[in-house]
Amino acid sequence: MSHTTPYQPLVDFFREKIFHYQREGLRIFASSSFQTHSIPMLHILSEIDNSIPVYFLNTGYHFSETITYKNEVAEQLGIQVIDISSPVPKINQRDKQGNLYFTTDPDYCCYLNKTLPMEPVLAQYDVWISGVRKDQSETRKAMDYEQPGKHGAMRFHPMLDWTNKLIFQYIKDHKLPRHPLEDAGYLSIGCEPCTMKMATLLENDRSGRWFGLNKSECGLHTDLIQNK
Repeated sequence: MSHTTPYQPLVDFFREKIFHYQREGLRIFASSSFQTHSIPMLHILSEIDNSIPVYFLNTGYHFSETITYKNEVAEQLGIQVIDISSPVPKINQRDKQGNLYFTTDPDYCCYLNKTLPMEPVLAQYDVWISGVRKDQSETRKAMDYEQPGKHGAMRFHPMLDWTNKLIFQYIKDHKLPRHPLEDAGYLSIGCEPCTMKMATLLENDRSGRWFGLNKSECGLHTDLIQNK
């Protein structure tokens, strides 16, 4: 791809940082939610080094389309995807009244199914590649390219300055597949019970997540990071 593309300097930066980490002998992994906007990061990573593992938090609440898409992308890009799940069985993820936590305490549900299973992974690695972007939320707007995380693992955010326009130009240029639910009006796709179809763009492309609640993050990018 020619260096005339507007995203090429960001791709080069990504590549140079990975090579730097590897020269330092650091253990690297990535995580992905396997949404459409995740694919450029995964494609770039596959071209740099497709042996770097990509962890997927399989909460048990994902749309079936997400699981299918994840498998298709993994095969197409030749990347190693590792599913991880909560150590707490679903039957034990209930409040005193017997209601599943996603109905009464979504923060705790996210902790059990996302933050908790990610913690032992962090203890195995030195660098965590995450695809967060500044334009996704106020929380993410304040992030840096590199930030300390828990258990001594540094977070690297190579997509931080990418925009929706750059994301979709990259997808078009490289003929990459999109999440099948995107055409159905889903702008940001997480767990099925906490994801709402959005016909119009509201504050940002994550506005359909936990709609109506004072919540915009699952904890991965708040509890497992040291803020400035």
